[in-house]
Amino acid sequence: MDYLLYGTSHCHLCEQARALLAQRGVSATHIDIAEDDTLLERYGVRIPVLFRTADGAELDWPFDTEQIGRFCG
Repeated sequence: MDYLLYGTSHCHLCEQARALLAQRGVSATHIDIAEDDTLLERYGVRIPVLFRTADGAELDWPFDTEQIGRFCG
């Protein structure tokens, strides 16, 4: 499956989320919401958000490696 990680480039929580994803061996494309007003409005107070492209499911922060494992199957 493909995953997107919505966040911003200077977000320490987003960095933590990327580290947790790496621990689980999950690859996610980082999408900087600061570049898109629609994404900023949708995710601005929720980042980081892990998005599963197959079905549109979202995993909001805070999440841990166990939750990532369940979400990514």
